Amino acid sequence: MASPASSSVASAQRRPKPPAYPFYLGGVAACLASFVTHPLDCVKNRMQTAKAKQGMWDALKGTAKHDGVSGLYAGLTASLLRQMTYSVTRFGAYDWLKVELRTPSDGPPSKPLPAWKLAACASIAGAAGGIAGNPADIILVRMTSDLNRPPAERYNYKHALHGVYRMTVTEGPVSLFRGIVPNVTRAVLMNASQLATYDFFKHSLLNTGLYKEGTWLHFSASFLAGTVATTVCSPADVIKARVMSANGASGGTIAKLQRAIQKEGIGFLFRGWTPAWVRLSPNTILIFVILEKLRLMVDVAREQQGLPSQRNPGIPDVSGSAEQDNKRS
Repeated sequence: MASPASSSVASAQRRPKPPAYPFYLGGVAACLASFVTHPLDCVKNRMQTAKAKQGMWDALKGTAKHDGVSGLYAGLTASLLRQMTYSVTRFGAYDWLKVELRTPSDGPPSKPLPAWKLAACASIAGAAGGIAGNPADIILVRMTSDLNRPPAERYNYKHALHGVYRMTVTEGPVSLFRGIVPNVTRAVLMNASQLATYDFFKHSLLNTGLYKEGTWLHFSASFLAGTVATTVCSPADVIKARVMSANGASGGTIAKLQRAIQKEGIGFLFRGWTPAWVRLSPNTILIFVILEKLRLMVDVAREQQGLPSQRNPGIPDVSGSAEQDNKRS
């Protein structure tokens, strides 16, 4: 009773699954994006750890005045180390979880998972990434906010690995996981809100009929998702920066939070929101555009070797399909 079409579909489903993309592609894409967005990350951390309220432009001018343009790239090695731990873990875990948590009721792999499953995958992957990237995150906060400290109290790390070594020797290995609770909380919130809202806005914009698959759609959806993610993550981000910047002698996370609220008001939880938002929107676009290009390169390389790829899981087509490439997001 089965039709030829259904037989061909069943035959296609019995074919071996093409190999997954290399787990490190997300980390590579995030590293490349960091070269563009690191100055904003640097300014954001300095605003969040400053004792007095400071605007984004004041922070930019202050950095340029004291350290020149190169000061905006202070801590770049820590940013790269963070992406190769945090982003490699979260992207790798996210892709793996999406495969492992898929059930027959979710449909074929070409069909997106339900929103709640995507959010669950993103949250778990974010928690794993937050733990893996915590040491590099501490070094990043310290290196980018060193200018806020008096010269005698600065950490003066030469590079990220030097910072990890110094922390381990002078403060103990446990210090590498200082602030892990707000950091993991932020990582969970960031991954869940960013991915879930991105998918929501992307499908909503497509349904208006005003957008087609492509860069403009991805830009618009990322812009909106970045706004939501920045707002949701801001409190945890500020607390994380305060805890990681401290030397450990001023009490725990709760004590620091209580003192900050008493002195600065509840609004301090959203300090650095503007540079965080300005950074997150282009950063999201850059990461995913670069990641898709890297995945396309992997697909093409596999097809040229006569192997199945993610875009062509059946018989390889070396010539590819430009239309299919544009639909991948």
